[in-house]
Amino acid sequence: MAAGLRFDGRVVLVTGAGGGLGRAYALAFAERGASVVVNDLGGDFKGYGKSSSAADKVVDEIRAKGGKAVPNYDSVENGEKLVKTALEAFGRIDIVINNAGILRDRSFVRISDEDWDIIHRIHLRGSFLVTRAAWNHMKNQKFGRIIMTSSAAGIYGNFGQANYSAAKLGLLGLSNTIAIEGRKYNIHCNTIAPTAGSRLTQTVMPQDLVDAFKPEYVAPLVVWLCHESCAENGSLFEVGAGWIGKLRWERSLGAIVRGKNQPMTPEAVRDKWEKVCDFDNASKPRSIQESISVLSDALSQIESQGNVTMNSTSSGSVLSSSLDTTSIIGRELATNVYKYTHLEPILYALGVGMSTKDPDHLKFLFEGSEEFCCLPSFGVIPAQTSMFDGIPSLPGLNIDLAKMLHGEQYLELYKPLPTSGQLTSVSTIADILDKGSGAVLLIDVNTYCGKDLVCYNQFSLFFVGAGGFGGKRTSEKAKVTLNPPKRPPDAVIFDETTADQAALYRLSGDWNPLHVDPSFAALGGFKKPILHGLCSFGFAARNILKQFANNDVNRFKAIKVRFAKPVFPGQTLQTEMWKEGNRIHFQTKVKETGEVAIAGGYVDIVPALNKTSAREPLKTAGLQSDLVFEEIGRRVKELGNELVKKVNAIFQWDITKDGKTAMQWTIDLKNGSGAVYQGPARSSADTTFTLSDEDFMDVVQQKTNPQKAFFSGKLKVKGNIMLSQKLEMILKDYAKL
Repeated sequence: MAAGLRFDGRVVLVTGAGGGLGRAYALAFAERGASVVVNDLGGDFKGYGKSSSAADKVVDEIRAKGGKAVPNYDSVENGEKLVKTALEAFGRIDIVINNAGILRDRSFVRISDEDWDIIHRIHLRGSFLVTRAAWNHMKNQKFGRIIMTSSAAGIYGNFGQANYSAAKLGLLGLSNTIAIEGRKYNIHCNTIAPTAGSRLTQTVMPQDLVDAFKPEYVAPLVVWLCHESCAENGSLFEVGAGWIGKLRWERSLGAIVRGKNQPMTPEAVRDKWEKVCDFDNASKPRSIQESISVLSDALSQIESQGNVTMNSTSSGSVLSSSLDTTSIIGRELATNVYKYTHLEPILYALGVGMSTKDPDHLKFLFEGSEEFCCLPSFGVIPAQTSMFDGIPSLPGLNIDLAKMLHGEQYLELYKPLPTSGQLTSVSTIADILDKGSGAVLLIDVNTYCGKDLVCYNQFSLFFVGAGGFGGKRTSEKAKVTLNPPKRPPDAVIFDETTADQAALYRLSGDWNPLHVDPSFAALGGFKKPILHGLCSFGFAARNILKQFANNDVNRFKAIKVRFAKPVFPGQTLQTEMWKEGNRIHFQTKVKETGEVAIAGGYVDIVPALNKTSAREPLKTAGLQSDLVFEEIGRRVKELGNELVKKVNAIFQWDITKDGKTAMQWTIDLKNGSGAVYQGPARSSADTTFTLSDEDFMDVVQQKTNPQKAFFSGKLKVKGNIMLSQKLEMILKDYAKL
């Protein structure tokens, strides 16, 4: 077991530490060896009054347990005094937890100047003053950890809290800049948006939820973020009830709405509005530089309209030494439509070694099989077509297929691939890396069936001799490989490839002559054509699917590999597999040489569903909820067109009994004149609700508030949670028994 996180010798200042979250932080740090300054003005949650008792009580608690603590009763508006207390008592200041806060909730039109100003003075200005007072001390000692306390109200907004929301989001902006300025001094600043029972939340949460959302479920995150071994900096986390999630900004790819030497008009904005607001394949800028780069890129595209040229170098490098990578990263390469029949999945299955000799393979090789389906790894095929159609059109790139190697691959599936039809893939350059001896291009490809996202690929392409352009060596956007456990594998499977394996596999769409033409392979430095990395990838994927998922394509979630060494057609693939929970680690060796061809691979498997799962509901009679849905069905028939116009959504309900799915109902208020039927949604559900038959009736009969059921875990919601607000109208008006 790893050593515990200790803070011996560190001094922590916690503002607003007389109760709730602040008290939990103070106790947690003291328990782990820190000296703590417990600050609390001692007023009520509106900021009225003053008392020393709150801080004194927490100090006494810490000292009674053998810890070190001193009280401070100053307002955070006197930041220097708080830090002075730390310096006088303990000689230094290492960590500042900006936690103090008050509420003055009013609807927007009723907020007075005083209500606005005091919230900003305490939350935003107070955090600034306390942090500024500690800053130079942290800078001189080359260590500091700072926490800003934001709120879900600041992130998402909340009725009656305009003053509070504005201040809380302001703290995030303050934190982000401090993180940048403090980085070189080893001063890290992060922001949390906690949900916990306290004086501030008891006015907006029922008492039983206040009791359930314990401050002790937030404190461990704060402790970790403030430890010297934690490298996190400039991040935002939501936390509560034992759950933690990291948040980041997301931005649509947007649209250029003017042409060269042409005015920009409101009509042009209107005409491109759908694309401006389209978050499919959205980017996630992490800095102001990344944010501004898209504007520079757009300006470059506008100015170069009509005269776009390819940039190449006489040295043969793929990337120019003066290449502005920021103008390329995030750029959409191509959108490709892949049309196919049942022949393509069958040809792919044959290309990765499946055979009718194995009865288990028939469902992948015979379109007449009742279970006919696509191998999950087939998801790389439509994505690859889109990717290669786009790369040559990028300025600054000179593609030389003889010098391109496929370095790594990641594939994630969101639903089983259709056995025929039409898939649309959108490829984007995620990042460009300089490895010295070569350049790495990370390409993200999202593949859709209609509007549904079917799968996501990340290709890592290595271009030999294209490095040295001064770029970065690593990327946070890259999906990483993982080393297998240090123990004998749980399963080993051998596959002998044929001399024509590459010639067969290339018929699935990878036409690179490196895999079939000896003279072209020689240009790449190989003695003869090599097997496609994605062919070996397919062998491994299907072996794991059979060995650990009983060939159930619904259970195959994701796969990641690194292509380490080439395989020649005719060699034997040795796939070694280790099961660790729902993750299967694997590596593929060439049996004849013992060399590792695929390294650091893993496959994520979805746990097997019981027969009484959501896919096979129990045939349970007498559910009370059945009556409600039948009544909703009758009313939908009467008012269907009206409801479809108002709601425009599909809701699926998974009703449980004794912890197992007993019945599924779908309310379709998007298609036709609406419908209510038993079973899962026939087209993709916008929102799926899971709760017991009993709890469903309590919600319908208004015995239980839906929000309370959600926060207490009785009601689980998946998909577009905002659409659930429209359900209240349906249940209230159309489900009277």
